[in-house]
Amino acid sequence: MPSGAESLFLVAAMGEFIAGMLGNGFIVLVNCIDWVKSQKLSAADCILTSLALSRITLLWISLADSFLMVLWPHFYAIDKLAKLIGILWILCNHLATWFATCLSIFYFFKIANFSHPCFAWLRWRIGKVLLVLLLGSLFFLSLKLVLIDSFNGFWIKVYNIHERNSTWTPGVSETLYLNSLIVSNFIYLIPFLLSLSSLLLLSLSLMRHTRNVGTNSSSKDFRTEAHKKAMKIVLSFLLLFILHFSSFVLTGWCFLIVQKQHANLAVMLTWSIFPSGHSFILILGNSKLRQTALGLLWHLNCHLKKGEILASQTLPGLSIFQEN
Repeated sequence: MPSGAESLFLVAAMGEFIAGMLGNGFIVLVNCIDWVKSQKLSAADCILTSLALSRITLLWISLADSFLMVLWPHFYAIDKLAKLIGILWILCNHLATWFATCLSIFYFFKIANFSHPCFAWLRWRIGKVLLVLLLGSLFFLSLKLVLIDSFNGFWIKVYNIHERNSTWTPGVSETLYLNSLIVSNFIYLIPFLLSLSSLLLLSLSLMRHTRNVGTNSSSKDFRTEAHKKAMKIVLSFLLLFILHFSSFVLTGWCFLIVQKQHANLAVMLTWSIFPSGHSFILILGNSKLRQTALGLLWHLNCHLKKGEILASQTLPGLSIFQEN
């Protein structure tokens, strides 16, 4: 039976899972309905839908990993199961990171304004640019799987050693973990730098636009708001990405160095903040999704009020019936 802290962890994990499924599921549902109606989907909606689908899968894997960690931790001693969970998590997390990066780059090319011919050439070919990025991400994914596979045996061996209450040389374990950390840093550094570059270039474009528009207030308001909205979305992705990656690093550190189950579980909770919380930021930053969400909330509120009115009208009749 799980302890009180472990039960609290499972409840929190379920809460993050439900929130993430609601946010990402809403994005997929709205875009799919729009695609069925119009028989077409914009590039931004395609990226958003792909991002939401990858995060839904990631949330399911994270939830299964949480329950296995608490209820059946001995399953991690099974080589094939541990490798399967690790590969699935890496695949979904990698795709979600790169889809979010493509979204940041898409916002940059659609909103920013530069006179450089290279920028104009890439802007007209934004679809091909994003396709090249996704194909390049598959190369990095294969490279990461090959490199990480060399560390899977080590993590399983560490677990088996801890289960037998044996000792493991700290210098060896820390060295191997540091090598694994360097590999992960190298892979995730590329999408992080691409998104950071998009944010900085959007800031530069906003400053140039603010300086050039002069007294044309209407143009200034429209372009400025578009820049600010895109910058908020990209900035939120970068901040949550840093939190997500830090939790991934700290989880391995707690498991290997601290060796405290409760500390490991506490850090694992931050894994799902990125795929769960960022979906709501994307909904608020997208006019179609935001208006649909507000309309849905308005209809739910109307139904609740109608239910209260019907209940208040029904209760007196029930009391009279009971008296008779």
